Parts: sequence; C-alpha cells; structure tokens
Amino acid sequence: MSQVIVVQTTIDSRAAAEKLAEAIIHEGRGACVQIAAPIISVYKWEGKVQKQEEYLVSVKTTDQALSPLVELIRQLHTYDVPEIIALPVIDGGHDYLSWVADQVNTQ
Repeated sequence: MSQVIVVQTTIDSRAAAEKLAEAIIHEGRGACVQIAAPIISVYKWEGKVQKQEEYLVSVKTTDQALSPLVELIRQLHTYDVPEIIALPVIDGGHDYLSWVADQVNTQ
C-alpha cells in the first residue's frame, strides 16, 4: 500500500483555493482537500516583510501521487513561488488510510 501523506499549499483567495481543490479531486490527485481560512502569513519577499491573508489548502494523498499533484498545483497556482510541502502521516485509522489510497490516481 502507498504511504499516505498530506500536501499543503497556501493561495491568495477562496475562489482560487476552491478551484484548486476541485481540480485535485477531479484529476484523482487527492482523496480529500480541506480549505482553512483565512490565515495571515508573514514572510520576507524580495527583501521586504510581507503580511497577507491566505487560504491553507491541505490535500490527503499518497507518496506515489506526489509528483503529478505538485505539477497540477504549479499549473493552477497564482503565485510565482508557491508553497508546496509534503508531510508524512505516521499513523492513522487503517480504514481511513486505505480509503485515501483507494481514491488516489497514481497514474
């Protein structure tokens, strides 16, 4: 069985987050996408401290689907350098983890 992971990105609007989430599910690159918002991100960009309202997008997927998921996120993302991080799921309900693995298209 594939390893279940959580992939996170942030994006600048609810509409963009929902569009991204729907594409991920439609393409089978994730089993579930959650959108948390709004959050405030503080970071340095081009030498200046920035503060921006963003939407956190969390994708439950598998390690085998990571590359095509990252490609899809990059295609649809509104940022020049999007945050895309993958976090391992070290434990969880067996039924849920099996469901995630069954929902994800690894091709």
